[in-house]
Amino acid sequence: MAEIKELLEQFKYYAENPRKQLDKYLAEGKKAVGIFPYYAPEEIVYAGGMVPFGVWGGQGPIEKAKDYFPTFYYSLALRCLEMALDGTLDGLSASMLTTLDDTLRPLSQNYKVSAGKKIPMIFLNHAQHRKEDFGKQYNAKIFNNAKEELEKICNVKITDENLKKAFKVYNENREEKRRFIKLAAKHPQTIKASDRSNVLKSSYFMLKDEHTDLLRILNQQLEALPEEQWDGVRVVTSGIITDNPGLLEVFDNYKVCVVADDVAHESRALKVDIDLSIADPMLALADQFARMDEDPLLYDPDIIKRPKYVLDLVKENNADGCLLFMMNFNDTEEMEYPSLKQAFDEAKVPLIKMGYDQQMVDFGQVKTQLETFNELVQLSRF
Repeated sequence: MAEIKELLEQFKYYAENPRKQLDKYLAEGKKAVGIFPYYAPEEIVYAGGMVPFGVWGGQGPIEKAKDYFPTFYYSLALRCLEMALDGTLDGLSASMLTTLDDTLRPLSQNYKVSAGKKIPMIFLNHAQHRKEDFGKQYNAKIFNNAKEELEKICNVKITDENLKKAFKVYNENREEKRRFIKLAAKHPQTIKASDRSNVLKSSYFMLKDEHTDLLRILNQQLEALPEEQWDGVRVVTSGIITDNPGLLEVFDNYKVCVVADDVAHESRALKVDIDLSIADPMLALADQFARMDEDPLLYDPDIIKRPKYVLDLVKENNADGCLLFMMNFNDTEEMEYPSLKQAFDEAKVPLIKMGYDQQMVDFGQVKTQLETFNELVQLSRF
């Protein structure tokens, strides 16, 4: 048990100290590239011998970004741009940005005319018709363009051989994370909600092979433990990101065990591995993207697929219900909510929607809603 605690402290350190991690890699002579949300093919960066470094906003002031966005704008985008402007991301050789929703499009363009002068931008405009052959061909082309831009900006060579090695490294990391998520659900006393978040979040600031090596040890330690009883609530979380320290403290205090998630920052990008049998690396990346589903950001003509997927997550993991964290002013997630609520209402499964913002410090409303959720759970158990 002592070793598990030591491992969790290591993951916590990496999750809470991204700047120290970046400085460490830079001191080692490595180049680093910022990976902004969502679905940027960071394997290309890794294959170039560089460090893919996650940029997912976070707590902190928002001042300079207000010159480019309305103050009420989606906070994740505001904070990402702020970090690029205020020096937080200094040392990056480039940044990779995508345009998968209406929020990210202006972020990429505002970044280009502001922070892009200091940290060059690699721009990716994914095809939403990603399953058809023409969509795969288009996405393979834009991924290849990104590769060529990285080679030029960072003065590196990215070979097909190294890309395939990178694919294997990333597949292994996804596998260990999926394994950890299941083990965390079985050991809620040992792995608190904050621990779970730290383990997953830390991978954004570590080379994936390093993260995998550490996580594999933790998983082995957890597998050696018996499953643990839990007298708190078991939930599935959903939304963009739930890494706010104040929120996680509330989870721990209110005995909330996250047994599975539908969170963009956590599990959504872990579901699909890269097919190593596909010879062309860019087509392999396009094929992976084509097989990603159940995400509000991604076009899918089968509109009932996502509500069923989230509801099944609750049922299959014996959860008491779902906590949906709705990022303020994020239209994409808000438009999906009615179909999600309808599915949960029809199944008589508790679904609690909570307004969320990375800058939140007062969680009084969340506490009240968790108390309501607890009451609903207790009623459903009798």
